[in-house]
Amino acid sequence: MTAYGLLVSPSHNRVYAQAAADLVKAELAVFSERALGGRVRDIEETAIGGVPYVTFSADGLTEKDMRLLSNLSSLYALFQIEGDLLRPVALQPLDLFGSDLLTIQKYSGKTNEYFTKLLLNVTAMATDSPMDLIDGRPRVFDPMCGRGTTLNQAMMYGLDSAGMDVDGKDFDAYAAFVKTWLKNNRVKHQAEIANVRREKAVLGRRLHVTLGVSKERYKSGETMEITVVNADSLGAGRFFRPASFDLIVTDAPYGVQHGSRSKGAQPGKGGPRLSRSPVELLASAVPEWARLLRPGGAVGISWNTFVGRREQLAEILASSGLDVRDSDAYRGFRHRVDQAISRDLIVAAKPSG
Repeated sequence: MTAYGLLVSPSHNRVYAQAAADLVKAELAVFSERALGGRVRDIEETAIGGVPYVTFSADGLTEKDMRLLSNLSSLYALFQIEGDLLRPVALQPLDLFGSDLLTIQKYSGKTNEYFTKLLLNVTAMATDSPMDLIDGRPRVFDPMCGRGTTLNQAMMYGLDSAGMDVDGKDFDAYAAFVKTWLKNNRVKHQAEIANVRREKAVLGRRLHVTLGVSKERYKSGETMEITVVNADSLGAGRFFRPASFDLIVTDAPYGVQHGSRSKGAQPGKGGPRLSRSPVELLASAVPEWARLLRPGGAVGISWNTFVGRREQLAEILASSGLDVRDSDAYRGFRHRVDQAISRDLIVAAKPSG
């Protein structure tokens, strides 16, 4: 049995840093349960030389297994523990671009980029083919994408992604950001914004980006795509085909700084007030999102537990034909964000049969 020590990234904000070790322990437990055959054991926090590490033991980890572990959300460095010595383990993360893709955007209400990565990871682990995160190309959808933190993480992983958001300012902000970032980093791409029309009526706006990691890949057609629609995700089926996504990942409104529109609400002055309950929104939206999920795919949702109970969300997901992942590993993610927000996540898979 080989012992390992994981050094948690020091670049968290203060509040997230307090929860980071517990979160990566839960994330590691999910990786073990879903993709590594339960071979990762004895996960705990241990002080080595006065520095806190997340330690664990495992036998028979292959190169592919280590490639998976290299993408743990808060992983800064990994070591084999040999007596009193730490032997560095070479990491092979999926990351294709610089970290500024995820960190450069600063705005009120932004989901912590480490947590976004964690949510994407544990959702991918819930699918029928969890290792597709490493050697496949799962397609990602964030139905409440805001200014695109999930889309940027998918891009970092080299995955095609799509998003929706009803807020026109967020749509414009993300379009401006991604085009500027791609241009400044000399990433070969094409980006265009167009109205989406049905029977002469404008349903929303669409940003479509095609990009290549290198000029050579772009020219050869080895590209990835980002599609963002400025419209209400309750009508997602009007913009995307059924069973077209492998992963649906989203951060539900916390009911503090921002809200969500109830079914039938329209943006603009004089319209209905924003709902502060993620439960109300998800009850209306999840059936629509579930139709976009391919069999064997998974949906992951984070939310504020102060404004919605886990049992309520589990019932909504189950009523849409999804199987909630409810093992102990998936119940270790609750953590405090601030005095008004206690965040948790819930993940469910669409049966393949």
